Amino acid sequence: MFDCVMPTRNGRNGMLFTWNGIMNMRNAKWAEDFGELDPSGASFVDHAYSRAYLHHLFIAGEMFAAMIASEHNVAFYLDLVREARAHVEAGDFTAWKEDALERITRRI
Repeated sequence: MFDCVMPTRNGRNGMLFTWNGIMNMRNAKWAEDFGELDPSGASFVDHAYSRAYLHHLFIAGEMFAAMIASEHNVAFYLDLVREARAHVEAGDFTAWKEDALERITRRI
């Protein structure tokens, strides 16, 4: 998961990592979803663009899709590490990790 190119490579291929799970933006189910890209996201792109818009960009082959997805994924990774660090310092990392892994690894 902490491969140095994973956030951008997967982002270029339409995969977004979120606190609620993994989203494949090429899936047709996002075509009519005009909600924020990731309401709990840490990047400006999460609130500036909709899931439907990003889906459209990927289907149309627009390079902007890869840029948005990469920005989102890098911001998510930074947020994930920031949260992990806070839980290590608080002494409850193991419990947090079990819950976080269950949430972030499911497909949505």
